[in-house]
Amino acid sequence: MSKCVMIDKYGGPDEMRLVERPVGEPGPGQIRIRHHACGLNFIDVYQRIGLYANALPLTLGMEAAGVVEAVGDGVTHLAPGDRAAYAGMPPGAYSECRVMPAMNVVRLPEGIDFETAAAMMLKGLTVQYLLKRTLPQGGLQPGDAIVFHAAAGGVGLIACQWARALGLDLIATAGSDAKCALAREHGAAHAINYNTEDFVARVREITGGRGVKVVYDSVGKDTFERSLECLAPFGLLAAFGNASGPVPPLQVGTLAAKGSLYVTRQTLFTHIATRERTQAMADDLFSMVLSGQVKIRIDQRYPLADVALAHRDLEARRTTGSSVLLP
Repeated sequence: MSKCVMIDKYGGPDEMRLVERPVGEPGPGQIRIRHHACGLNFIDVYQRIGLYANALPLTLGMEAAGVVEAVGDGVTHLAPGDRAAYAGMPPGAYSECRVMPAMNVVRLPEGIDFETAAAMMLKGLTVQYLLKRTLPQGGLQPGDAIVFHAAAGGVGLIACQWARALGLDLIATAGSDAKCALAREHGAAHAINYNTEDFVARVREITGGRGVKVVYDSVGKDTFERSLECLAPFGLLAAFGNASGPVPPLQVGTLAAKGSLYVTRQTLFTHIATRERTQAMADDLFSMVLSGQVKIRIDQRYPLADVALAHRDLEARRTTGSSVLLP
């Protein structure tokens, strides 16, 4: 048996309930993993409210770390007793133990503890595909300026550090002076409080009027149109989240008028669609963390039973860095 967090219908944090369910044995291509820590991400909120629809009832959660208890037929990259971590489909990480597909589960290197792993897999792999695979025309070179919204969150603080390691001048945006300071501490070259400053004007000022090659935007509705104003001609707006709500429809002619711009909507799960790609991206992430160039900041820890509080804090933007749930 395993305790897990489920919803029977879409809605607010109070729709989540902690229940006990049988786990069972892994089938072909599956593993059973006992979690030591589970990650908390905005995608969990999107699934809870039904923005990203799934069959109900649904166990929430997209990333965790723990110990493999059993493997099914055909699984060769993992064995019982392995320390492991993952970010991937289907949901179900908000649990003590689960059976799941093995494809997106990777062995956890010595030197990375379970809480760190649970806090970094989805967020770190997201930064990996953004900075390494979601690139503007001509790519990015040391010295290039980029804009990264919500830079004091779990994804953002990893991005600040990784961008610095790549020699990029990351312009962070965040909702308070304290969050801006946090982004600068983690490697942002500049930080803009979007509640007190016009971030478009500041980006133009920082870049001498040129704009940036790329804006990475997980905020959505509140920033999307203004993000386009930050771009240089042929620049790329890479959307990868909807924290403030879905982006309204875009008139494609707007992209021509603003300088032949590019727009893409990315998702991690396209990038980790094969085990080989998952492993390669995870190896890159592990290398950055083990080298010390990227440090994973965990600012909030919640018992699994307090998951509703964790969601309220996340939605109210009371969190910084990463958060973990502890079974």
